[in-house]
Amino acid sequence: MSLPTHSRDLSEYGSVLWRRRLVAAVCLLAGVGGGAAALAVTPERYTAVAQVQVLPTGAQEQFNVPNSRQRETLNLDTESQIARSAVVSALAAAIAKYPDPEELREHVTVDVPPNSAILSISYSASDPRAAAAGAQAYAEAYLRNRARAAEDAIGGQLKLIAARLREVEDDLDKAAHTATTQTTQTGQTAAVPGTARRQAVLARQVSDLTLRYDALKTVAVTPGTVISPATPPARPAHPSPPLFLGSGLFLGVLAGAGAAFGRDRLDTRVRTCADVERLCGLPLLAELPARPDAAFLDEVAAAVATSLGGGPHRLLLEGVGAGSAARPLAKGLGSALAHLVPVTVVTGRSAHPDAALLLVGLRRTTSPEVTRAVRQLARQGARVLGAVAVPPGFVAPVPETAEWGA
Repeated sequence: MSLPTHSRDLSEYGSVLWRRRLVAAVCLLAGVGGGAAALAVTPERYTAVAQVQVLPTGAQEQFNVPNSRQRETLNLDTESQIARSAVVSALAAAIAKYPDPEELREHVTVDVPPNSAILSISYSASDPRAAAAGAQAYAEAYLRNRARAAEDAIGGQLKLIAARLREVEDDLDKAAHTATTQTTQTGQTAAVPGTARRQAVLARQVSDLTLRYDALKTVAVTPGTVISPATPPARPAHPSPPLFLGSGLFLGVLAGAGAAFGRDRLDTRVRTCADVERLCGLPLLAELPARPDAAFLDEVAAAVATSLGGGPHRLLLEGVGAGSAARPLAKGLGSALAHLVPVTVVTGRSAHPDAALLLVGLRRTTSPEVTRAVRQLARQGARVLGAVAVPPGFVAPVPETAEWGA
């Protein structure tokens, strides 16, 4: 039963990785070693977190349209940007007694947990105490800046209301003076109806403005509170051993697979019996043992006879990277074939063979050499039946003394 296409592909990929397992293993170890080296040389960074609950200050603020991510009315995305602003960084630098606010700003991040009115202020430093001090300084600086901004906004509104109140009171005084003047001129004790209505309107405005002024004066500014003070972290947040080692392992696997497939594509040397069929495209009829015997030659002869078919033949036994193995094997194979099919085994192309059997030396020849031999034999009219693999340690026996050659 044949395997599905995807199964054959997987088996081919697996066979490539197995053949080039040394290259893949070296790349894999190099990737893990590189990740470990990067982990060793990367400076440690500690991250401390301070959490701030943001409360309405009582002043006019930018409100948020509630959505699935943030149900609070305060726009905390804007507040997170304010917490990292240059103004807050300057205040944090003053609190932490740090000379460069911009450098301090590079190590802080602000996150907003979903559906909350919380700002998580994270600060990274090479020392755990410095990390905690930086996060706490930013939390305090943010609250101070928020309180000051609210107080400034309320103070600005008070100034506007006070200025408007003075204008209305002046208008009320003028209206009262006008009414008094008109009463003196006419000699009547009752004021003019239009003047009375204007005085009543101005009096109501004075009352409303006074109430608004008094309400703003009594507003208690509540910028928020630190609900989770920053503490020195017990272990560094960066570098992360799983991240560095996992990345090294992943890159090693990719590099190993790429190197294995690249090496397999570029390497044309025939190393194993499987390479004979894979690289050369020839059927493998047999693999020679170190010392072939009569039984082995009978098996090879049966396979050759099946491929030859009937009729007399002239079979060429030619070695490709197999040294001098062809001549000693010709006599024994010829004796084994004589009982199966009329055939003459020769070892030279000058004998004009009509069929050929290639002896391919493992680890001593390449697929282009085998292909070139097949092409040359085809031009001479010889059909290549297949290949016999010759191992590197094969030593051909002397035909006159070898029992299998009898």
